[in-house]
Amino acid sequence: MQAVAVMEQGSVIDLDAALALVAARTSIEHRLPLADSIVLATARTHDAVLWTQDADFKGMAGVEYRKHKSRDTAG
Repeated sequence: MQAVAVMEQGSVIDLDAALALVAARTSIEHRLPLADSIVLATARTHDAVLWTQDADFKGMAGVEYRKHKSRDTAG
């Protein structure tokens, strides 16, 4: 329920032509798959920080990358 409450604070952003062009340039510039570049371009366009565990974004401006903790508890 906490996750739903947090998600309800967010906004839905339409992928319009202008954002699609920014995403395409971002994809080429950073050699990202188009889906990843849409996410990054959307965050940057709206002055948002992109929080991710996707290593493809590691070290990029405007991105807070956190390494994924292994779910393997065997030791």
